[in-house]
Amino acid sequence: MKMICTLFLFSLLFSSTYALDFCVGDVKGPESPAGYLCKPSAKVTVDDFVFTGLGIAGNTSNIIKAAVTPAFSAQFPGLNGLGISIGRLDIAVGGVIPFHTHPSASEVLLVLQGKICAGFVSSANTVYLQTLTKGDVMIFPQGLLHFQLNGGGTPAIAYVSFSDPSPGLQILDFALFANDLSSALVEATTFLDDAQVKKLKSVLGGTG
Repeated sequence: MKMICTLFLFSLLFSSTYALDFCVGDVKGPESPAGYLCKPSAKVTVDDFVFTGLGIAGNTSNIIKAAVTPAFSAQFPGLNGLGISIGRLDIAVGGVIPFHTHPSASEVLLVLQGKICAGFVSSANTVYLQTLTKGDVMIFPQGLLHFQLNGGGTPAIAYVSFSDPSPGLQILDFALFANDLSSALVEATTFLDDAQVKKLKSVLGGTG
């Protein structure tokens, strides 16, 4: 009887472990800070664990001349709950990913093509800056302001990976100048004059 009970307990343990192997996100539902709810296992397919979009160049015909192709949990449901994600970064000549932060994740950047000047600023306002070439890797700690710009005369490509399936993004320039915060408040908090603030708001779509 003792042996039967032991085997039964092992069976329950194995079944529970197997059931928790993954939690493919139900991306049709809402996303919370903990991620998406799990899709029913009967509806999970191999396609949930495969993403094929990183071989396609992003559209860099925009104001920053750059593009990010995300493979986060919203686009890649199999990542849900696994603590990882990836994306492709395309930066045209003269392009830049402006100062931004990822509130939920640290970032690793791997250069595939071209030159990328990249850096971040610590909470002590120390600048860590490097020009990266093919095969170089740089890390950006979670929550710190960082940027990437094309450092050469040819298009640059990189893969970026994150320590969260939904790393979040806040771009500093857009946070300041692409909303309806009054120009007077922006001027007071940035030490910019009225003409500069209103010019940037007009460029980035802000009002006020």
